[in-house]
This record gives sequence, structure tokens and C-alpha cells, in this order.
Amino acid sequence: MNPVDTANPLDARVGYFSMEIALEPDIPTYSGGLGILAGDMLRSAADRGLATAAISLVHRGGYFRQILDENGNQQESSASWNPAEHLERVRGTASVTIDGRHVHVYAWRYWIRGLNGHAIPVYLLDTDCPENAEWDRRLTDFLYGGDQHYRLCQEAVLGIGGVKMLRRLGYTNIETFHMNEGHASLLALALLEELIGDDDLGSATKDDLDEVRRRCVFTTHTPVPAGHDQFPRSLMTQVLGKNRASVLDATSCCPDGTLNMTFLGLRLSRYINGVAMRHGEISRDMFPQYPVRAITNGVHAATWTAPAFQSLYDRHIPEWRHDNAYLRYVIGIDCEEINRAHLEAKRCLLATVKSARGITLDENRFTIGFARRAAAYKRFELLFSSPERLRHISENCGPLQVVYAGKAHPRDEAGKESIRRIFRYAAELNGPRLRIVYLEDYDMRLAKLLTSGVDLWLNTPQPPLEASGTSGMKAALNGVPSASVPDGWWIEGCLEGATGWAIGDDSGADDGPALYEKLAAITTLFYERPARYFEVMRAAIAINGSFFNTQRMLAQYVANAYVQHSSSAASG
Repeated sequence: MNPVDTANPLDARVGYFSMEIALEPDIPTYSGGLGILAGDMLRSAADRGLATAAISLVHRGGYFRQILDENGNQQESSASWNPAEHLERVRGTASVTIDGRHVHVYAWRYWIRGLNGHAIPVYLLDTDCPENAEWDRRLTDFLYGGDQHYRLCQEAVLGIGGVKMLRRLGYTNIETFHMNEGHASLLALALLEELIGDDDLGSATKDDLDEVRRRCVFTTHTPVPAGHDQFPRSLMTQVLGKNRASVLDATSCCPDGTLNMTFLGLRLSRYINGVAMRHGEISRDMFPQYPVRAITNGVHAATWTAPAFQSLYDRHIPEWRHDNAYLRYVIGIDCEEINRAHLEAKRCLLATVKSARGITLDENRFTIGFARRAAAYKRFELLFSSPERLRHISENCGPLQVVYAGKAHPRDEAGKESIRRIFRYAAELNGPRLRIVYLEDYDMRLAKLLTSGVDLWLNTPQPPLEASGTSGMKAALNGVPSASVPDGWWIEGCLEGATGWAIGDDSGADDGPALYEKLAAITTLFYERPARYFEVMRAAIAINGSFFNTQRMLAQYVANAYVQHSSSAASG
């Protein structure tokens, strides 16, 4: 496998580090939104021709395959894959000192190819070397697996090993190291070691730290303190060694005797951002000593647009792939054409439901999609907070079909219980006018079908816990409006009754009653005023699809994060 253009990838100016990157469905190196966002950003970077190289881990064991029984009990099976079938191994190894041992690291390379032929290399680090101890060989196997010790060792491989691997491969021109979440923050230590040497870290001066800070950018995706990686100081010293521990102490990254990976990223970055306007505000409240900006997430338009809509856009606005802003001109396409494309996408989804579950859904019935990670704050069950009201809507406003999907983390018992409850509600409520289906093993393929094939995308997180969210953005590209609580990106994307609908307020206190009230009105609109519903679908594309994409997002990173401004340095 070779890059398709003649540009030298070693001229990369941006090094992008992320614990997970979604490359393609058959490469299970992602668990959810963080990895999807990373993959979409790199696809847009390739489209733009941005000189970038990316670092992640190979995750030979993948995340996991989800198996659900008839009661909704989740079982996990291996998602193991063979990197040699999809990637090319690059020559050379790097070495990282972990637990006092030299751990050897090699890399696999994947090329992301852009619209104009530019190719970006993604290096997936692998410790499965015969020179390593057996435990060390498994360090890059499992995404978000193991205990704190395993996780910190993984993050040392990603951050420190990633910098060393780039140098080993000849990347000497990188000007900006972008940390996508705190998992990658140890790369700042690797840069400091390059600057002053491994043995002199404890003597690092303010000028030394400023030089590292000048080269780093940090994006946080987590709006709650408990979501940030933290490790006991004793474990930090054990894994990283005394020299590294001393500089982490000196930079105040260990409040209360705990290494906080977010603090490390914040303290040693010149530019810091949250992933939506509201998330930026929350992050500034959490970390008031740091100038946290906001760059709202997006999705890669060509990746997430269903084939029927791609054909529609290619006919009417052929510039849309190279310039997503041209999707604004969808407002001039006849609504009937949009509905025909939507019906084609809907049939693809319903065929998958039939194949996977043996359940036949009606293409003429109002179909709601709800798919995301099964976590308590996502409030999977809010739709069933009053089952009788839901049944009443289906009987008086029009029949409903609801398609659910989502994995719970293997150790998240609350998330697993949410899935079981959805199955119980389905057993209780399923009837002639209300059908509830749960699809197992939510992944990129299923996400594409769901976000393009339903009639309404439902999102009910507990505010303010949704940093951004991107599934509703994917839906908008396919003419699927959202009904969501005002949190994350939807605060910016919701034009009430035009691009979708808001549920409740930012307190989340009365979201259940508000959901039923809004759902009744939306269902009535769908059945009684279909032409008006088609107009909402069209506006969702023209207004939200044209803006909430990674093409716009990347342009903001280039203009604000990757170009150094005198006012962008974080306080130290």
C-alpha cells in the first residue's frame, strides 16, 4: 500500500494523537464518538491536503462485539483482527521505558486518501514484539481495557512512544502536536525529554516548559471531572519513573497526589479547546485558570451521506464534496426529490432490521432512531418514563416505530441495565401501532444506516453532560431532523420547527413531559402535514449539514489552533 500522491509524508507539520481512530468498519480501533471524530477529522485533513501524520494504538483485540439475548442481556465477544490483512508494517522500532523496562514498539501504517489524491499516514503502535515480556506484548491489544496500571502503560506507549516513533520514522518538521483528549498528554513529556534530556527533567525551567507549550494543542471532550483520566502518584512513579514523576510534580499535574492527564494537557499546550460552544463554557468553569476556546465538532460529509443523497447532491450541487458549504443550496431542491432519496435510505435500514431481527417494519410509518453508547447520562429510557403517554401518542397521533442501538462498556452495569429495560418496555408495549426494536453491535456500518434511514433522530442526554454529540449531525446530512434536549451541539444547531425541535430546557428537570408534548406535535406533523415535514428535512440539510461538518471544523483548527498567535498561549 502506497500513498497516491507524490508529496513526502515526512514533511508533515501536524502530529495528531488519539487513543482511538475510526478508519473503516472492518478495523475495530474505535469505541464511539471520540474515535469517529478523529477519523472524520483526518479524512477532512486528507481532503484539504493538510500535512499531517497521526498516531494511535493498533488494538489487536478491538473493542468488543456485542451479543444480546432475548432479554437484552449483553455479552461481549472478541473483536480480534489481523492488522497484516489491512495495514502495512513499517520498518524500525522505538523504545519506551515503562515500569523500569525497555518496551519495544513498532508500527503499522494506514493511508487515508483525500479527494484530490493527498494521503495522510496513520501509525498504529504495536508492542507485540518477541523482545518484549509477555505482559508488555499485550499492552496495545485492548481499547480501554484492563486496570489503571494497564491504562497508564498504554498512555505512555501512545504519548511517549508515539513521539519516539515519529522521530524514528524521520518526522522532523512537525510544528504542532495535537492531543485529542488527555490519553495522549504524555507526549508533552517526550517533547521535554527531547529538549533537555531524560536525566535532567527535574531541572526543567519555565523557558523549557514554554518551548514545549509552544508546540502543543489540546482538545478536551469531557464536561465532568470524573471523566478525566487520573492515576495515583505511586502508580505514576512506578510506570514512568522518578525523573518523569518529578517534572509532573513540578508542573502541578498531581493535585491531591493524583496524576491528572487533563491537567497535563492543559498546562503544556498553547491552545486549548472544547468541542462545542456550551462545552467551552463548562470547561472554562472547570478550569478557570486556562483560556479554553471552543471549536464545535463536525462530521465528514462524504463518509456519512447515504448513497441516495450522494446521488441527489451530485446531480444538483456537484461542488458539495469539495466545499460542504454548497449544501446550503439544497434549499432549492424540490422536497419531493429529498423525500424519494430519504425513502430509499429508509428501505435500506428496514431491510437490515428484517435481516438482523426478523422484524418487518413499515416504510410508511413514523420511525424514530436512538443510537449511542449505553451510559446512564444518555438517558436511554426517557422515552418510556410514562409508557401510557407513549402508547397514547401512537394511538391518537399516528403509529410509531422506534429503532434503538448502542453498546454498554463491559464494566458499566448501569448501562447494561438500561439495555435490558428497553427490551422489557418493548415486550410490554409492542403492538399494532407501536413497535420497538433494539439492534445489537452498533458500529460504523449500522450508524450510517440508522442516521440516514429514520425519520427523526432522538437525543435525550442529561444536560450539561453532552460535550458535543455528532450523530445528529450525520442525520442532518441525510435530511433527518433531530429532537434533542438543548445540550452539546444542538444548542447551536436547533432552529425550532425549522431544523428540528428542542426538548425541555437546559436543566433537564422536566424533560419527560416535555418529550411527550413535543413528540405528539412532531408525529402529528409527519402524518397530517407531510409537505411541511419535508421542508424541515430540507432545512436540516441546508442549515445544519452545510455547517456541522469536519471541513468547517478543520478550517477552524488550522486558523486558530495550528497557526500560532501571540494571544493563544495557555497560562502556566
